[in-house]
Amino acid sequence: MIALVDIAGILTPLENVMKSILDFLHTSIGLSWPWSIVALTVLVRIALVPLAVRQIHSMQALQAHAPEMKEIQRKYKGDRQKLNEELMKFYRENNINPAASCLPLLAQFPIFIALYLTLKHGKETYTGSWLHVVPNIHDNVVSHWSGYVLLAIYAGSQIASTYFMGQTMDKTQRTIMMVLPLFFLTVIARFPTGLVLYWMTTNLWTVGQGLITRRLVPKRGDMSNLLSVPKRSSRTPPKETPQDGNGTAAAPKPQQPSQPRRVKKKGRTRR
Repeated sequence: MIALVDIAGILTPLENVMKSILDFLHTSIGLSWPWSIVALTVLVRIALVPLAVRQIHSMQALQAHAPEMKEIQRKYKGDRQKLNEELMKFYRENNINPAASCLPLLAQFPIFIALYLTLKHGKETYTGSWLHVVPNIHDNVVSHWSGYVLLAIYAGSQIASTYFMGQTMDKTQRTIMMVLPLFFLTVIARFPTGLVLYWMTTNLWTVGQGLITRRLVPKRGDMSNLLSVPKRSSRTPPKETPQDGNGTAAAPKPQQPSQPRRVKKKGRTRR
């Protein structure tokens, strides 16, 4: 409880920012409170685009170097400390940041908590229905039958977003991350409907981002071919010339002059 109070105190400035943005979207633009939350989610995701780009680049690097990392894991699977040292060395040499794939999620966590506190402290302010289905966004999501529909959309969008953005995970880890949201439904069911609406919109944005990423990111085979092609630079040594038995460079063989092509003339038959 004390830790939660401390976090709430730390996130008070961010909570005030959330309130200001929601008030602006509702008062100045004229959106309802539920649609203001959706618009707030879109603004947050736009602000996180630079982190998303770094995430995509990290996925590209991890996919391209996956065979080499598997070889390191196979070579040092009996020595955990040596394995970690070699992997960190490999990351530094190839400019790979494995934590970059988690940056968007880590950046969203304080925003998620700040929005939860905003809806909790503004029950009398942030009210209203959404699409004439959700009766009130500050009530618990399961207080109405439509909340179960939102939970189903949330679970499906969470699994889909993990599917698209978890390409670098191994099969077991990826399966766990896709099944894990189903176990959190009992916890999420106690959240305000507006918070579930925020997270559902975030997942749908992530799915769209994953579809675009699949078109932009080269396939693993294509990237492996690109990395296997040696790039020539000023430091690249010239190609070795053939040498004779004395160790000196052999002179190039003279080209044989091409023989003129003889064309047979067909004789004419005379009567």
